[in-house]
Amino acid sequence: MSKSIIQKVLPAFLFTAIVPITLIQQSVSAGEALCVIKGADNEILFRDQCIFEQFGGNGSFSIWAKSGLIAERESISVSIVQPGIAEVRGLTTAGINSRWGEARRSKSDQACWVGNDFTICAY
Repeated sequence: MSKSIIQKVLPAFLFTAIVPITLIQQSVSAGEALCVIKGADNEILFRDQCIFEQFGGNGSFSIWAKSGLIAERESISVSIVQPGIAEVRGLTTAGINSRWGEARRSKSDQACWVGNDFTICAY
């Protein structure tokens, strides 16, 4: 094969091989969900569509409101520390990563994580 054919074919091959992988990675890691956040008295602090993104490969995730704040935070992360137990944090508008505390996966609704004074659900 001549050098000019390789120069023409190789970039097209690489593009078609790399683009689907990139699209698959994006679709697996982030998407839309219905997020519900409740406070201490079971009051609903947020109930709306949100951006849901998994990280860490163990079920950990972060959520962001599609527009504006989510429970007065820019984002909330649920980081699994062991099966059924997570550490929850919220990123404030000032860039402070505030600790909400430990949460346990709900036995009655597997989409929810329950802390001492909050519940976070992502459907």
